[in-house]
Amino acid sequence: MNLITATSILSILSLSSTSSAFSSSAFSSVTRTSNRLSLHRPNHYSSNHHDITTSRLYSSNNDNDNDKSLFSTHAATIASSISSLTDQTIVVKYGGNAMTSPELSTLFCQDVATLQKLGMRVVVVHGGGPMINAMLDKVGVESRFEGGMRVSTPEVVEVASMVLCGDVNKRISGGIVLAGGRALGLNGRDDGLLQCTKLYGGDDGSLDLGNVGQVSVVNTELIHQLLDVGITPVIAPIGMGVKGAEDAAVVYNINADVAAGRIAGELKAARVLFLTDIAGVLDKNMELLESLTCDDIDGLIKDETITGGMIPKVTFATDAVKLGVKGAFITDGRVPHALLNE
Repeated sequence: MNLITATSILSILSLSSTSSAFSSSAFSSVTRTSNRLSLHRPNHYSSNHHDITTSRLYSSNNDNDNDKSLFSTHAATIASSISSLTDQTIVVKYGGNAMTSPELSTLFCQDVATLQKLGMRVVVVHGGGPMINAMLDKVGVESRFEGGMRVSTPEVVEVASMVLCGDVNKRISGGIVLAGGRALGLNGRDDGLLQCTKLYGGDDGSLDLGNVGQVSVVNTELIHQLLDVGITPVIAPIGMGVKGAEDAAVVYNINADVAAGRIAGELKAARVLFLTDIAGVLDKNMELLESLTCDDIDGLIKDETITGGMIPKVTFATDAVKLGVKGAFITDGRVPHALLNE
């Protein structure tokens, strides 16, 4: 039996391989084609998949030729992918089960560290809904959702800020460092990183959501300064009012999808990825919707095919593309190495 020690190679191979749990309907993506926005499954995904579960590759002598051919194919694909994304900015919205599972959290941090080592500029924007819910229950503060947005009273914002800016943010940044990367935990109030106006909900924009923020200003200079020295900003979506405005001192709770989409747009990122708990945008029969226009999306929201937390993901994925992001992906974060698989 031949043994190839390939810890680093396996990390790279994850870019072109799929895990045993990864199917052809693993995610949807949004790209601009002429004046049309297309939501589709990338061509390079198929129902075939490969298991990579250890840091070493084993093969029998009889399979050497096939293994060499497979490795060469992977290597060519990987080299092309890396070359196209080196020095490019990637914004990742991190949340859902990928955040609550210790195993998936560790793999996510490893993925970020790997992308850094491959020369990519990674920005992480995280949520933390399950952790916020647990703390709200613990302290007896009620909250509700409207159109996928958490209605945020000052009491809710105080709890959300404590959870997101404290434990959650530092666990992510610390995990990336432990995985061999470089990261710095921030929130939107640091150096005026995310400056907001009050966001209203409802079809007519009249629903008062409390202190929910719509990002108006992104301090891209701060983000670029960190990326230029190889540090991944890990951003908690708690913002402030616009400097000089009457509400400048107000603390705003920002939906993480909203924050990620706007940050990606302002940075003109190569890609923005929204990690979620389902395979992508599904129809009422739970089948993946592979191609959607903006008008399609509006109709699917109105007929309640797209509901709840998927609404801001789809809305701000398309907005990010309109702002100049080259591709937006809604990805199944329950899949191990979901970030590298994309």
